[in-house]
Amino acid sequence: MVLKVIKQFFLYMLVLLGLSILIFIIVRVMPGDTARLALGARTPEATVEALREEMHLHDPLYKQYYYWITDAFKGDFGISIISKRPVLEDIKSYFPATLELVMLSAVIMVIFGLLLGVLSTKYSGKWQDAVIRLISYLGVVSPAFFWAVLAMLLFAYFIPILPSSGRISAFMSPPVKITGMYIIDYILEGNFEGVVDSLKHIIMPAIVLSFNGISQAARITRSSMTENRDKAYALAEYAYGIPENKILFKYLLKPSLNSTVSVMALDIAGMVGGAFIVEQVFNYPGLSRYCLQAMLNKDVFSVSAVVLLLGVVFIVMNFLTDLLITVLDPRIRYSN
Repeated sequence: MVLKVIKQFFLYMLVLLGLSILIFIIVRVMPGDTARLALGARTPEATVEALREEMHLHDPLYKQYYYWITDAFKGDFGISIISKRPVLEDIKSYFPATLELVMLSAVIMVIFGLLLGVLSTKYSGKWQDAVIRLISYLGVVSPAFFWAVLAMLLFAYFIPILPSSGRISAFMSPPVKITGMYIIDYILEGNFEGVVDSLKHIIMPAIVLSFNGISQAARITRSSMTENRDKAYALAEYAYGIPENKILFKYLLKPSLNSTVSVMALDIAGMVGGAFIVEQVFNYPGLSRYCLQAMLNKDVFSVSAVVLLLGVVFIVMNFLTDLLITVLDPRIRYSN
């Protein structure tokens, strides 16, 4: 078990190294002068030349990568063209908002994805199953911006019960920054009015962001549980007269989670990138919205740093998923 963890760790480190090389090459070899693209066509040549020197663009490509990755390990990703601040400071400022959104979306996805999957298994072949499968299909094939616009029209305009933008209301003061996540910081302050206000602002984008993951989790959970329900141990449990809900939630759900956990972990990691559209529609000041603005303004420093961070998130989630599946499935644990 320990040897497998160590092996997986080094494999993921190699993947991260490959990702960093890929990001560096894409940023450096894109058509045109990287420094000129970053600063714009009207910037004086002396300023552009200074940026070329800072980015070591006159050096060979392998030296440029060495300087870039060395600075990245030190937390130096350069100065953002948009904010004129160090990129790391921007990431520290915007990432907690996205992390809070993704965490709430992940909780919603896990709870409702598994619950709908179990209910679909319980009522397999009945109208309840058909309705859940139809909703799941719509959730998979429909883009996030469609649900974002629909939710905004429904709950912010036709039935105005939720705010449509921002993290808190204009009359609220932000909490003292401890984690950067408003809900947690308000709880630590004991400001429950702030907690409620933050939840009202975040709940709609969190549900929209989680909808695709809920649909995927429900479909895969149903498929795995339906397959396991026909196995000998499940048939024996039904024969002994064990209540169906106990069989579904206690004996069938756990061995059916391997595929679901893998998909949900990737969905949670993908939420960080998938938040681009959701944050833009709801005017939510998170990292994804910041990165989108950086892309539109050709801020190569910010884009490369955020993409590298997204890669790290994917790798960490994959690593944790491998560990979780090993714990959940004794066959994998003992085979190692």
